[in-house]
Amino acid sequence: MSSLHLLALDASSSACSAALLRQQGGQRECLARFEMTPRAHTRRLMPMVDDILAEANISVKQLDAVAFGRGPGSFTGLRIAAGAAQGLAFGLDCPLLGISTLEALALQAHRRYHFRHVVTALDARMGEIYAATWHCLNDTLSLQSNEVVVAPAHFYLPAKEADWVGVGSGFTRWDDFTLSVQTNMSQHLTDLEPRAEEMAWLAARDFEAGLGQAAHEAQPVYLRNDVAWKKPA
Repeated sequence: MSSLHLLALDASSSACSAALLRQQGGQRECLARFEMTPRAHTRRLMPMVDDILAEANISVKQLDAVAFGRGPGSFTGLRIAAGAAQGLAFGLDCPLLGISTLEALALQAHRRYHFRHVVTALDARMGEIYAATWHCLNDTLSLQSNEVVVAPAHFYLPAKEADWVGVGSGFTRWDDFTLSVQTNMSQHLTDLEPRAEEMAWLAARDFEAGLGQAAHEAQPVYLRNDVAWKKPA
């Protein structure tokens, strides 16, 4: 692909972010904005987009695809980002890609700190966390255990690996994890939040793989709904 302009949006946590990944020839760069804006996502998200497009000196009509943090995360924040992304993708008639907030968090930890065995966990409220485990190598992420919503005391690590590193707000509940989990983690970082920047890179991967969807098809993922709701027999 000779050129690409892909916009990513995220409002899944206390942070709000936007990023533009652009490719010209074989060169790629990502312009990004990130702010800690609790309860101000609606007010800040689209001005971030306008700012990035102005910096890149392109119009919204030049976008080839749009991505958003699909969750898990804050219900309200997920709906804000999904609604904005769907509106843009529908108006542009371009593909829309939903990106896992937990995968984006794992990629951030891998790129920033070179971690290889990563547990991503976000605070899900109500005494629970959203969590998943990843193997990371050379910017390639492999999911090791499915994304779940679970109480920290009921979270277990895959048995085949050791020396895990935990990242995300879910680890503010460190004392609630089992001794086995704590023993098999070399460290945990609570200050990393999902960012649109990593989502843009992951979305470019998925876009090239033909995984883009129509605007109405890409929806937020609410893990708690998956657990609590069962289809009647």
